Amino acid sequence: MQSIIAHLKKIKEFNYLLEQLKKGRETFVYGVAGSQKTLLTAALLVDQEKPLLYIVENPQRGKEVFDDLNNLLPDWLIQYFPAFETLPFEVIAQSHETQRKRLEVLQNLVTNGKKHVVISTWEALIKTLMAPENFKRAIVNLTVGERVQIDQLLQHLISVGYQRVDMVEDKGQVSLRGGILDIFSVTAEQPYRIEFFDDEIDSIRVFSIESQRSIDKIKEVTIAPAAEFFLWGHDTEEALMHLQAEAQQLLKSMEKRGNIDGFNYLTARMKEILEKIRENQYFPGFEQLQPYFTQGKYSLLSYFREDPFIILDEPNRQREAALAREKEHQETYVALLEKGKVLPGQAANYFSWDELWETMKKRRPLFFSLLPKKPVGSESVNLVGVTAKTPSLFMGKTKLLADELKEWKRQKYGVLILVNSEERAERLKQSLWDSGVEVSIAKRGSPLSLENITVSFGYLTSGFEFTTWKVVVLTEHEFYHQPKKRPPRKMFQEGKKVTVLEDLKLGDYVVHINHGIGRYMGIEKLAVGDAERDYLVIKYQGEDKLYVPTDQVGLLQKYFSQEGQVPKLSKLGGNEWNKVKSKVKAAVKDLAEELLNLYAVRESARGFAFSPDTPWQMEFEDAFPYEETEDQLRAIREVKRDMEKPRPMDRLLCGDVGYGKTEVAIRAAFKAVTDGKQVAVLVPTTVLAQQHYNTFKERFEGFGVNVAVLSRFRSAKEQKAALQELARGRVDIIIGTHRLLSTDVKFKDLGLLIIDEEQRFGVVHKEKLKKIRKTVDVLTLTATPIPRTLHMSLVGVRDMSVIETPPEDRYPVQTFVVEFSPQLVREAIRRELGRGGQVYYVHNHIEDIEKAAHFVQDMVPEARVGVAHGKMSEDQLENVMLDFMEGELDILVCTTIIETGLDISNVNTLIIDDADRLGLSQLYQLRGRVGRSNRVAYAYLTYNKDKILSEVAEKRLNAIREFTELGSGFKIAMRDLEIRGAGNILGAEQHGHVAAVGFDLYCRMLEDAVKEARGEELPIEKTISIDIQVKAYIPQEYIPDTGVKIDFYQRINAIKEVKEIDQLAEELEDRFGDMPEPLVNLLRIAAIKISAVPAKIQSITQEKDLIKIKMEDDHGLTGNQLMSLARRYRRQVSFSAAAGLEIVVNIRNLERKQMLLFLEEIILEISSLARKEAALV
Repeated sequence: MQSIIAHLKKIKEFNYLLEQLKKGRETFVYGVAGSQKTLLTAALLVDQEKPLLYIVENPQRGKEVFDDLNNLLPDWLIQYFPAFETLPFEVIAQSHETQRKRLEVLQNLVTNGKKHVVISTWEALIKTLMAPENFKRAIVNLTVGERVQIDQLLQHLISVGYQRVDMVEDKGQVSLRGGILDIFSVTAEQPYRIEFFDDEIDSIRVFSIESQRSIDKIKEVTIAPAAEFFLWGHDTEEALMHLQAEAQQLLKSMEKRGNIDGFNYLTARMKEILEKIRENQYFPGFEQLQPYFTQGKYSLLSYFREDPFIILDEPNRQREAALAREKEHQETYVALLEKGKVLPGQAANYFSWDELWETMKKRRPLFFSLLPKKPVGSESVNLVGVTAKTPSLFMGKTKLLADELKEWKRQKYGVLILVNSEERAERLKQSLWDSGVEVSIAKRGSPLSLENITVSFGYLTSGFEFTTWKVVVLTEHEFYHQPKKRPPRKMFQEGKKVTVLEDLKLGDYVVHINHGIGRYMGIEKLAVGDAERDYLVIKYQGEDKLYVPTDQVGLLQKYFSQEGQVPKLSKLGGNEWNKVKSKVKAAVKDLAEELLNLYAVRESARGFAFSPDTPWQMEFEDAFPYEETEDQLRAIREVKRDMEKPRPMDRLLCGDVGYGKTEVAIRAAFKAVTDGKQVAVLVPTTVLAQQHYNTFKERFEGFGVNVAVLSRFRSAKEQKAALQELARGRVDIIIGTHRLLSTDVKFKDLGLLIIDEEQRFGVVHKEKLKKIRKTVDVLTLTATPIPRTLHMSLVGVRDMSVIETPPEDRYPVQTFVVEFSPQLVREAIRRELGRGGQVYYVHNHIEDIEKAAHFVQDMVPEARVGVAHGKMSEDQLENVMLDFMEGELDILVCTTIIETGLDISNVNTLIIDDADRLGLSQLYQLRGRVGRSNRVAYAYLTYNKDKILSEVAEKRLNAIREFTELGSGFKIAMRDLEIRGAGNILGAEQHGHVAAVGFDLYCRMLEDAVKEARGEELPIEKTISIDIQVKAYIPQEYIPDTGVKIDFYQRINAIKEVKEIDQLAEELEDRFGDMPEPLVNLLRIAAIKISAVPAKIQSITQEKDLIKIKMEDDHGLTGNQLMSLARRYRRQVSFSAAAGLEIVVNIRNLERKQMLLFLEEIILEISSLARKEAALV
């Protein structure tokens, strides 16, 4: 990209523009759009070090500028400073992603600032900030060898916004265990582990969130504050006096006017605010009080260490939007003031547009605009006109491109074509050469020649033609309508996979394989003689309790079934649980045999073997406008491999909506069509048929594939014509609902059937599909996630592909849990409509949904509002849905009917009223309806604060708070959805069996049944009983978090080799410090147990000073070997053969530590003798 900048700088007119800007003249450049602006920006900065503030009108434009400048200025730090939500409401929880991005920018500005571009919106700039010197003072720099009071450091971090937790799993968290402080700075890519020796920093290590293990050592670390505003460093008392005086004045006014509701609300609220501030506690709405603590008003500009260049992109449009928003804010603020929900001083949280304009004018900004209309308030600005054009879209048609290139070459234009890969560059070069156009491929950094048309590697959002300067830049946007997206930097942390017992909480239901369903009541330490162990306490029917030793934790699993299902507790003793297990075992045995028989029949059937990929297939796949995820590519390979086999394919493809399943199906369809076969795409609703038709039609454009749709939105005449063409073989791909299964639908040569959400079809349709499956390749798509455990259970009997990775080019949905308010509804909807988007308003009560729709209409009279719910006729519902999908409606007031299926990228605001009444999995799926484009999406989960919440709803609301991040609420939601997905695969008749024993035990039983049906031997788990008088447990003070402790007990019991114990000991010391003696003993006993297996030992028990090692009957040791053992250890080892062989070890005069080491040595010796004997045999 540097070549094009170097070329521009040779042009006289361009240099004049640069001179004007460098002289600090207020300059207005018009006639430019898109990437033309970013190229001019890069050319301005390329020889500079001065920072830049680039102000755009909305986040979408911000992203384009961010992507362009990252490629044009590789040596610069390019950051985006998003707008913080300016809704002055009491938000009880929200996504932290926006705040973290802002903090990262603020930290970089106050600490370095050279070669730094900050892209932001006017909306982000109007929010006032705390004084930059206070923010800078709160930043902590730590170096190895430095002396620091660990408790003071922890207190400081908490006071500047960090949350103390037992285990650090997310940004903004801190944990202290003894002398080890773990912290995940909000501006860091990975968390840090700081180990202290007394008050000296002994080491600083980077560690992994997934494994919690250290992965690298570093010398120093910088920790930014985790909040934009905090009490630390501020004069609290003076601020409180100011706050109280203002509140008192407002209360007097309310009393005088008889505003009792406002008076009562503000009185209670002020009491809470004053208490929390005095206790230095964070509370919702805390940031809104910033003006009382900060002297003066500070904007983002105050944080730059030197005055930056300022660029305003389309200033007139920005001014217009800012003034409209200002008016809305003022209306909202007045209404909230009347209710006592804000105070007069909170108005200073925002700059007016005029204040912001004056601040920027002093720094002589550069304005970019398409139209030559001067900004209001800058009439004396220096005008510079540029003649530029946006090139045509070639839509993959090489001939059109070649003709245009020949014309540019004739006019002596310099032409640069940007592509993203060598493969594309070579393919494009060859196509153009075949069309008579000479093209050269440039190496990075090589100068652009006016004589040649050059293909280079790089990325811009869009191409352009500078007619004044005779320069053309073309990008993949012009060839394929959308650029092939390169995966951007990771925008947010991936969720940690949930382990079976790690999230176990008091009162959770658990399943013991031998004793059935009980409730987990915690961990108790019990002593028997000198031995101390931890036991998990499980409560059963009545008051019965079972104490499960931690070495048997593998027999326990957390009980999972669908959300809201409460299992019946088992009775300890008796035969009830065994009967339940036997019934389920018989059911899974039948299921496994049925699946295996189906698989065997399909393997022996003969279908059509599709040809390997052709160059045309490669060209088609190359036109896909996004970078495929690894999961997608694997799924594509698996589908193609099945299609190329002679037996009919029957593959299930699972992945959330928007994860790229449709593209996998499209590529399979193209493969079928190129072999002369027809494709049928079967969907459950007319709306989805239309949606798929639009997607397929656009994707196949230019490739000569005829796509048709059968639905009631087509006239009878159109449907008849489509069916005739289908029968003649002139329609390649037909998309439709169950209408496709009618007898009058005839194919000339059907080769592939794609079924979307098969579980939503009726029994009759499923029977028809069974018949089709025998001869035709079938690919079934489902958006319900399939649990990994079930996937593994069905390996070898069901072909499945799973797409778990979301597309990279997605913003996380900004989620708010907030008290319901009409002002919130109005402002959130207007914000979305103002950027040309649409809104879902979820009201899950059919009886008064019309009333809710009238309320929404009253709030936003200018909006077009539709209603959708399950009691409408199918025709009514589909008409409303189609109107909404095609943009005829702005707001859809609906029940949870939108939970699955719809994928409308223009809907990016979701409002749910009474969110506390919905299940977590419902909320997860509803939230997934927005955020399906590269726009920031918003989800407002509202509740009625005056309503007394039930205990269940309260718990759910707490879980929703965590659910705004990938916390436990997210994990519960995912688990519930997975079980729903399992039901779709297993069938409704298995639902009761899953509920009877819990999901995980069901999967384990199914896996065993599948192995038995295939004739495989099931491994026999050997259990060795060890009862030695030592303290062997994980002390509470060493690992306080019960879930983490249980996880370690599980891992210790799962170890199969002694070297794994050393690795685990390393991890424990890395995470928690030096191991206490009881834990060392526990690991020693685990090592003894591992060595005892090959030695054929049955049990090890201690009786006073003797340890008795009971051997199995087939131990294989000879008399000579036993005598050699006795000779080696003299009087310390003897034998008894009264009831099988028993080796007796005398441990008198040995300390516990020596005793364990001595015992391990003897068992290793026995194991060695057993191996020698086995080798001789």
